Amino acid sequence: MRQLPFNQNGHEIYDRSKYVAVSESLGEPWCPDLISARCFFCDRYAELDISDTEVKMRTPCPWPNGLVSETPLPVPSGKIIVTDDLRPVYDWAEDEMASYNSALGQKQAISAMAYEGCAYGPVGNTCPSLYQTGDDSYVIASLAYDEDTDGEILPEGWTELAGIITDLWAYSIADYDAWRARGGDEEKLRGMYAVVEVPPGVYVFTYHGGERTFSRDPVGKDPAIFAHVRRQ
Repeated sequence: MRQLPFNQNGHEIYDRSKYVAVSESLGEPWCPDLISARCFFCDRYAELDISDTEVKMRTPCPWPNGLVSETPLPVPSGKIIVTDDLRPVYDWAEDEMASYNSALGQKQAISAMAYEGCAYGPVGNTCPSLYQTGDDSYVIASLAYDEDTDGEILPEGWTELAGIITDLWAYSIADYDAWRARGGDEEKLRGMYAVVEVPPGVYVFTYHGGERTFSRDPVGKDPAIFAHVRRQ
């Protein structure tokens, strides 16, 4: 077993390791740790070229900078329901998509939920909130924590509208009346939810969780912004 530099060719595989173990046990070089590995962004299995000097992904990742998703959400009622999980009123068929553990699979889930009428985005176990940041502008974000004051750092001009308990590790937001018309029932919601009044219109959710440089953890005093939201 030897270690060779791993050229991921724009993919993100194997915990971003710079080196990978190479074995000759089957008569030709192979990488035991990469047998079932897939790229976090494009969901492709590791197809490798192994030379004497490096292990390289055979083809480049089609999304080396990651993926951005946009969801237009009509809100004619002027009310939105905000929570983590609006299933089964809104859902998607996982067997028709890439792995949900990939940015591509998550983008496909976001698109499927948008088609159903729900703004959806994975956020991990972060419990973010919906904040208003200005006229017709909002964000879904997790705030940084100030150890000196033992509290979160709320940016100037931000107003919290709803917290999201992420048992599903996601946010789910829909027009309240549309959700009720599809059979939505508050008593059947499994987590915390809020009904928030907003000006009627179309709200565009730009989700950043699939971008290469995105961090789910706040950096310094800056919040982690999962999605920007703007009323058109």
